[in-house]
Amino acid sequence: MLNRIILLNICFFALAAGVFAQELNATVSVNFQNLPVQNKESLVNFAQALQTYLNTTKFSGEDWRYDKINCNFNIQVATASDEVNYTAQLVVNSQRKIYHSPEFSPMLKVFDNNWAFLYEKNQAFIYNPQIFNSVTSLLNYYAYLIIGLECDSWTKMSGNPYFSKAYDMVNLGSITSFSSGWVSAAGGYNRRDLIDDMLAERYRPVREGFADYHYAIDMYAQKNNFPAKRDLYVQKAQEKLVAFVKMLESLKAKMDARSIYLKMFFDAKHGELIDRLRGYRDREIFKTLKYIDPPHTAKYDEALKN
Repeated sequence: MLNRIILLNICFFALAAGVFAQELNATVSVNFQNLPVQNKESLVNFAQALQTYLNTTKFSGEDWRYDKINCNFNIQVATASDEVNYTAQLVVNSQRKIYHSPEFSPMLKVFDNNWAFLYEKNQAFIYNPQIFNSVTSLLNYYAYLIIGLECDSWTKMSGNPYFSKAYDMVNLGSITSFSSGWVSAAGGYNRRDLIDDMLAERYRPVREGFADYHYAIDMYAQKNNFPAKRDLYVQKAQEKLVAFVKMLESLKAKMDARSIYLKMFFDAKHGELIDRLRGYRDREIFKTLKYIDPPHTAKYDEALKN
């Protein structure tokens, strides 16, 4: 029988492997090719300024004991109403290092299509989460979200302090002239509804299961490190993943089918689930996934055929 203590020790050494002063390893890209020439000139250094801010700010306020988190911010600047006011769309994603493996587990994947901001050429960015800034408050929000998810993946509910900080950003943004994207809106992604879901009591079992899910992902990866126990690691990992899926199935009636939180989870995780469960003995698990995650039905149907 697989000893849980072994993997708890694995997690401990993963956390204690090094002390980092800062949390993120962010890459930022900005596309502004459709803007007028004067705006293009103003935004030449925008991507580097955002990347520097994300990679030098200590969002947790303390030394970071996990691996730095790889994340990407891909920004498409859509319009410029004058020399300093812009609207943009961005895709934000992050990854968690799988213990003792060259692989990463996808954590966050969101498409935010409603960002309005003000930026002057070569503007300096200073971290002050108590004051709203149309650029840094958005970066803070996603940094807190990324860090909170990372923490939740190791210890149950330990992301709460960071999700609460993200909620503070929402409250600041919702009462400004840049409130678009910060307020609740029907029929699409918005930052408020996402963080509301993540802090809601009805999604607490999902949050609590997040650490168990990643414990299983770490366990599955050990098949490559211990070939003699490969089948045992795979079996135990799959059983834990199936238990997580069954838990989601049991909560289906209590959860909002339009939940942005659940959409975010499955947008990031559906491929990983399919890969880890591909050889599972009960193929009905993919029908269960179709039931709880309809947007990725075609992917689950493909897995059922193979």
